[in-house]
Amino acid sequence: MKKKNLLVGQSGGPTVAINASLSGVLEMGFEMPEVDKVYGARNGIQGVLEEHICDMEPYKNRLAELQVTPSMFLGSCRYKLPEPSEGQEIYEKIFEVFSKYQIGYFFYIGGNDSMDTVLKLSGYAEKIGYDIAIMGVPKTIDNDLMEIDHTPGFGSAAKYIASSILEMAHDTYIYQMKSVLIVEIMGRNAGWLTASSVLARNEYSDAPHLIYLPEKPFRTSQFILDVRRELEHRDQVIVAVSEGIRDTEGMYISAQSSRVDQFGHVMLSGTGKYLESLVTDAIGCKVRSVELNVLQRCASHIASKTDIQEAAQLGREAVKRAVEGQTGCMSRLTRVSDDPYMVEYSMAPIARIANEEKKIPQEWINEAGNDVTEDMISYLKPLIQGEMSVPYENGLPKYLYLSQKE
Repeated sequence: MKKKNLLVGQSGGPTVAINASLSGVLEMGFEMPEVDKVYGARNGIQGVLEEHICDMEPYKNRLAELQVTPSMFLGSCRYKLPEPSEGQEIYEKIFEVFSKYQIGYFFYIGGNDSMDTVLKLSGYAEKIGYDIAIMGVPKTIDNDLMEIDHTPGFGSAAKYIASSILEMAHDTYIYQMKSVLIVEIMGRNAGWLTASSVLARNEYSDAPHLIYLPEKPFRTSQFILDVRRELEHRDQVIVAVSEGIRDTEGMYISAQSSRVDQFGHVMLSGTGKYLESLVTDAIGCKVRSVELNVLQRCASHIASKTDIQEAAQLGREAVKRAVEGQTGCMSRLTRVSDDPYMVEYSMAPIARIANEEKKIPQEWINEAGNDVTEDMISYLKPLIQGEMSVPYENGLPKYLYLSQKE
């Protein structure tokens, strides 16, 4: 049987675990006898269109370094493919590049919008009868992909968030004064990241004392009442809030304009600052807001070992299934049990994933809409377990980097 070449790209927002998935794809690509050359596309599908393709052979023996390197080794893009009927020339160019490099296996590592690319490309390949396996490999700290128990990148982000909340609690508790600390956490429509803040609670700290998610309508008047009640029996109140909380009419609390990105997502900013001003005006105690921002997705020094190992395995699984003949799918994991924690790996049709969004079950949020339940805690705990060994040089983490000139 004639060997085929493999091409892999990364897309969307960075995570701590996406390079672990890349390492899994590369590892299996180098091992599989059905694969000849292994290529990487710089900056995702844009790199394919611009024919910015690099040989991954020089990194064959550096996959352990790659696995613990944050962000996206190959670079990313925010490019939305049009429908084939509206951009025929774009698809022709992509498949021209596939043909030139004799690509028989294409893997795209990313989140919701990246899976849309997988759906469109696999559908187009089928339509024109092009012999290629096109597969999605999941990643997103938002944890909002369908057909998978949890997404690579989420566990490490959850570990960082919970650790940061615990550390901020230590910083806050030293003062004998009334204060409110508001921590804004990523999450446009799904509150998984903010919910993970609950893991900071331990035998001596109840922080965060209030948790607000996009899945429940947010009422500013009720928020002020919640904070007042907490201040009645404690000096310091720590609040975890999703950037994407909405009012009862479905409007984002932090939407300051009608600006949208190239995918049509409303551009958000200022949830924490807005709530800080509310508390200042209504209560008058010391108030501070903190936005974790990109720190949630790039802290490899505190990555979850469970997350990294699962991400790499999802990359391996995608390659194995593609070589076996599957296409138009995404590798996934299904939870078998919480204790002991066990998962199984399989594939899911991309049509059931692309352009869909998994939100927190309502029953995992308390009735008041300001906390989460024990079911949520049971779900989250296994995902942050274990620590990776990150190499250090001159006192700082030593990561792998692909120069833009390569």
